[in-house]
Amino acid sequence: MNSIDPPFLTHGMRRGLAGSPRRKTAAVLRQVAVLGLALTPLLLAGAPADPHPAPLQETVIVQAASAERAAALVLGAGGAVTHDLHIIRAVGADLTAEQAARLRQTAGARVWQGRPVTTAGKPPKDEDQEPELPGFDYAAAVEADRLHALGIDGTGVTVAVMDTGHFSHMGLNKNTSNQGRVLAQYDALLDYLEPFNPMFDTDKNGHGAHVASIAVNSANTGSRRSPKFAGIAPNADLVVVKAFDDLGRSSYADVIRGLQWVLDNHAAYGIRVLNLSFSAEPQSHYWDDPLNQAVMRLWQAGVVVVASAGNRGPGAMTIGVPGNVPYIVTVGAMSDRYTPDWQTDDIIASFSSAGPTVEGFVKPEVVAPGGHITGLMKLDSEIATTYPDFHDGGTYFFMSGTSQAAAVVSGVAALILQADPQLTPDEVKYRLMEAARPAAYSSGSEALAYSIFQQGAGMVNAWDAVHSTAVERANRGLDIALDLDGTQHYRGAANAYENGSGNYVYYVSDAEGNLIGDGFLWSDDYFAAQGFLWSDGFLWSDGFLWSDGMLWSDGFLWSDGMLWSDGFLWSDTSAVSASINTWVPQE
Repeated sequence: MNSIDPPFLTHGMRRGLAGSPRRKTAAVLRQVAVLGLALTPLLLAGAPADPHPAPLQETVIVQAASAERAAALVLGAGGAVTHDLHIIRAVGADLTAEQAARLRQTAGARVWQGRPVTTAGKPPKDEDQEPELPGFDYAAAVEADRLHALGIDGTGVTVAVMDTGHFSHMGLNKNTSNQGRVLAQYDALLDYLEPFNPMFDTDKNGHGAHVASIAVNSANTGSRRSPKFAGIAPNADLVVVKAFDDLGRSSYADVIRGLQWVLDNHAAYGIRVLNLSFSAEPQSHYWDDPLNQAVMRLWQAGVVVVASAGNRGPGAMTIGVPGNVPYIVTVGAMSDRYTPDWQTDDIIASFSSAGPTVEGFVKPEVVAPGGHITGLMKLDSEIATTYPDFHDGGTYFFMSGTSQAAAVVSGVAALILQADPQLTPDEVKYRLMEAARPAAYSSGSEALAYSIFQQGAGMVNAWDAVHSTAVERANRGLDIALDLDGTQHYRGAANAYENGSGNYVYYVSDAEGNLIGDGFLWSDDYFAAQGFLWSDGFLWSDGFLWSDGMLWSDGFLWSDGMLWSDGFLWSDTSAVSASINTWVPQE
């Protein structure tokens, strides 16, 4: 620590961030720095241990009418500001339990516990599970390879990947013309814009490299005359946002800070697509989760946000945060069962989370290849050393998950935007869904092999999505501005009834409760002809009887007895993990 640094500011606040327009809170943070100067010499002088140590502190997020107001409240309570989170009118802070309790009683302030965001513990490797090689040719499966031959390869579009960092590999560093394409590397853990060094790796975990390579890997796996590129959008530019440490751990404050950096810099770097391959179990309504609020801001700003559905399937209502945000594109995983030329045996992966969300929205929107996916990963990374049998000994690793499926769709979104740069996120989402191909029991059948709560509109298809001329948009009936300012919130078209044997059947109805279908029998042309009525939102009525006896009215009685109305009810000991690399079977 240098002698002019306040002891309660993060490393990144001390060093500053080149090119970040944090004008809204700069004055307040300068005041914070001045207030901290008097404390620093005592720390540097090696003062003797205090016989009466300070009370233990907790990391919280404080939201108010503005980030400046939130910072002032924290300082007034005697706490320390750690994160500038103006994307959600908030700051991260260290407070004692007593200080946090007082702030929770302050008018105009909302205090969330600093929820940990970590990788879920990887189970011991099943020694009987043999790696299945080769991996899924996911570019061919979604017909992206046909677009590459036409020059539709992501050129001119920037994809941002928020994950565990960057693997400095030619397939990621350069495009197919051998030109550098990593535009920026931002470390949200340190709040630091990392100068790009092609000899230095920031991803010690492996998950971030794997995900990024699925979206944009430019390596040619074919021949010079007949190139076959490994990634979906091999010529897209890349922005790396490191928000998880070497073990895949993070916090809500750090993840939100990363989202804020993307919002502040998306115009400068041309960021049109953001990939979020992590998932946490919901603890509130979608609109009341601070991470979700930040994601909604990005969608509102024109960034297509693609998130994984989560790996907690196959049960219903298992969609995670931020995949439960109704506006964004949420992706489930499918597998070809190692028969790439035989599509009739394709399956939804058993781990793929399913909808509906607790607010009644149909999720995921689409599914994509997510079983035994080949991606770049350094040999000595955390995941590769834990599961060495799934590494090829060079630079490729075989992995399954909705994380991988989300990366496929992020690449497809980049192809759509190259072909039609004027599209809004709602229009991109519509084309992804319109072009998707639902799995049916037989060719031409109206009986789907999977519910829309498992496959959404179906398997994403890059060729049809790029060639779509649809002018409709998704998210009709929703107003994201009203949602964000708290004026109005929405529910989806899904509902449920008890079938007499203790199980719930989920179906879709319109705003008046009219049955649109039984959730299982949907014709292929329904998705295009009806304009995705099931994905639209409408206002809450007075009450909905949901599964497990939950009565939804002004407040929601959750299954664990927590009453959610105005906001989060966090206990001081709540700790819910989010997963970016949960190990799942190589389906």
